[in-house]
Amino acid sequence: MTDFTMTTDADGVAIISWDVQGKSMNVLTLDGLAELDALIDQALADEAIKGIVITSGKDTFAGGMDLNVIAKMKEMAGDDPARGLFEGTMKMHGILRKIERAGMDAKTNKGGKPIAAALPGTALGIGLEIPLATHRIFAADNAKAKIGLPEIMVGIFPGAGGTTRLTRKLGAMAASPFLLEGKLSEPKKAKAAGIIDEVVDDPLAAAKAWVLNAKDADILKPWDAKGYKMPGGAPYNPAGFMTFVGASAMVNGKTKGVYPAAKAMLSAVYEGALVPFDTALKIEARWFTNVLMNPSSGNMIRSLFINKEALEKGAVRPEGVPDQRVKKVGVLGAGMMGAGIALVSAQAGMEVVLIDQKQEAADKGKAYTADYMDKGIARKKATPEKKDEVLGRITATTDYAALADADLIIEAVFEDPKVKAEVTKAVDAVTNTDCIFATNTSTLPISELAKASKNPEQFIGIHFFSPVEKMMLVEIIKGKKTGDRAVAKALDFTRQIRKTPIVVNDARFFYANRCIIPYINEGIRMVKEGVAPALIENAAKMVGMPLGPLQLVDETSVDLGAKIARATKAAMGDAYPDGEVDEVIFWMEEQGRLGRKTKAGFYDYDEKGKRQGLSSVVKAQYPQAEAQPDLIDVQHRLLFSQSLEAVRALEEGVLEDIREGDVGAILGWGFAPWSGGPLSWLDMIGAPYAAERCDQLSDAYGERFACPDLLRDMAAKGQSFYGRFDPQADAA
Repeated sequence: MTDFTMTTDADGVAIISWDVQGKSMNVLTLDGLAELDALIDQALADEAIKGIVITSGKDTFAGGMDLNVIAKMKEMAGDDPARGLFEGTMKMHGILRKIERAGMDAKTNKGGKPIAAALPGTALGIGLEIPLATHRIFAADNAKAKIGLPEIMVGIFPGAGGTTRLTRKLGAMAASPFLLEGKLSEPKKAKAAGIIDEVVDDPLAAAKAWVLNAKDADILKPWDAKGYKMPGGAPYNPAGFMTFVGASAMVNGKTKGVYPAAKAMLSAVYEGALVPFDTALKIEARWFTNVLMNPSSGNMIRSLFINKEALEKGAVRPEGVPDQRVKKVGVLGAGMMGAGIALVSAQAGMEVVLIDQKQEAADKGKAYTADYMDKGIARKKATPEKKDEVLGRITATTDYAALADADLIIEAVFEDPKVKAEVTKAVDAVTNTDCIFATNTSTLPISELAKASKNPEQFIGIHFFSPVEKMMLVEIIKGKKTGDRAVAKALDFTRQIRKTPIVVNDARFFYANRCIIPYINEGIRMVKEGVAPALIENAAKMVGMPLGPLQLVDETSVDLGAKIARATKAAMGDAYPDGEVDEVIFWMEEQGRLGRKTKAGFYDYDEKGKRQGLSSVVKAQYPQAEAQPDLIDVQHRLLFSQSLEAVRALEEGVLEDIREGDVGAILGWGFAPWSGGPLSWLDMIGAPYAAERCDQLSDAYGERFACPDLLRDMAAKGQSFYGRFDPQADAA
């Protein structure tokens, strides 16, 4: 079975078609690359062939390189992985350069065969790098197609010549959104940007026609011609100098220096712009090798692509349970969470019953979808017809009888066990015996809430993150009596709404909140200790957290923190560990500094709610100490406070699959994505060092940093989390 096949038509045009069997979208493997290389050699050597068109046997062109291959490239590279990676990358460059030069004479730049790319749809990553090496790119007029180089999103950069070619084609400034941000464009916008050459109804026919009429000058790339000058200027002229100074500042501003791929790519672009094209490809390959050798890239690929995709495809779904896709969902509570759940469910094609105590509240919840669709129409992401279709699926009512034939109920009412028990019983009275009941809660124990249900095996927790339509993670919580069908139902529903699920066992704060609350608390503790709030916030951002702990508590509201603190203290009694944090939180609550919503918290805000800087009122109440801690100490306190909870969750069986720990951390609260997640980060620094650092932090700051027994055992045995627990390693 081959990925690439070649046929030659009556006009002498060779059509190389890419069609990976068993895949909905083409991905490039090393075997596939070798097949393409052999077919290019064959076509160039055959005098009867006048030119070549590379296309796809699918309605898309390609989704990129098989990231499973990239993840394993280092171990495949042998005893000298850096050399092996570099040589492998240069071999790939050689194949694409062969396409680009197409047999033309090195001195005269004549005699080559025209090679075009015909893209029926989406072309990403290597799926665009190959076309960029051809002489002309034709794309179908398909508004749903996406064209671009998204590698930066998974911790690498375009290393098969895409970085060098796009920079030379567009100039560094124009190429930067597509390289440094991974921006994707539909075909017409890609043409307007200069990435592709033509948008046509029939790209294959247009490409063949062009190939038959192309002249020597048409197939010579600008960078291979004498007198080539980079658009926008090379680094050593005034315009280019300003471009690269600005780009360097932008990269460091956005990444804080913790994402190695962005810095490496900028270095490849800068250094490559100073030398001839073939030397620039070598520079690109060296920097690409540098990134692949960095554990950050491997961790990001593993967590953000391989493991994320595995979870979305049902890696933790109970075996033997038939399809549980939801046809009709009842949503109880039409507040912000309930309205968001109704929106994404209706968008996924489900019939939705949205219930609240008052019709006015239910209608307001439905209006949330109308407003969302109106914004989509304004951005040309939706149509009035689509809006009517989605709204037509939502019934806003106060009548529980409308739930009679629902197969899934999601309760999103006030976080009060008594209120939740009341609605659970009301639903049980009207639904059929097969209906699964899910409670959307972030803190209340599922097993306790399930006691109100007549079918506790059909009762499960589904914790959405706010806002529902934007946040990708859904945390599914199994109670002590939750059955496999309820788990399968929750997972199948999550897949329908195109979210990423993790499944955890019932415990205080489940997984996400048990990790994020210590992060917030550690930041607040440091404020009380006299650590400068600016140091706390910047230390967090410089280690890759999207928000500092103080900004995060302002966004989620101080009074919510106070409420959680009181409830936790009541439940834990003398074992409650966060009295010092409470002192700060309760003082702020008394002062009415509840965060952004009151325009006063750890930060000050203007009338529109825009942050104006850290509050002098808080600084006055908790004066800064003369001696400030080292940056690394602050960062380690913030990272270890989260990571040790992830270890304890695994140790206690709250987490059943290590992949969920890392994917959930990144998607749920933004744990330093460059690291691959908290367990990947501990693997990165090594269990022996992590255990030693726990002891140091515990001695200095308290028992909350005590080394978990699991981590101590792994340190003694020289183990890693992914070496010990990775399910894919077991499968292999």
